[in-house]
Amino acid sequence: MKVTWEGVVLAESDQAVVVEGNQYFPPDSVNREYFKDSALHTTCLWKGVASYYSIEVAGKTLKDAAWYYPQPKSAASHIKDHVAFYRNKVQIEP
Repeated sequence: MKVTWEGVVLAESDQAVVVEGNQYFPPDSVNREYFKDSALHTTCLWKGVASYYSIEVAGKTLKDAAWYYPQPKSAASHIKDHVAFYRNKVQIEP
């Protein structure tokens, strides 16, 4: 799986984990130079508190486009620090 935006590869891995229809990319498969921490946090009853990233490429910003669980609940421990992306904001290819 590969995630791109504005012609840049944001993440690429054959080890992405699918949870609730979203691809969660392992931490080492994410090109961090384009990611900026966001102040946004949301809560999932079974996964825990999600933190968000905005993505910046060539002076353009895609606000709150990706999320991850830094301290997931035990049921979601397998996606700790994995990054998922909003399909309507980036391109996700098999």
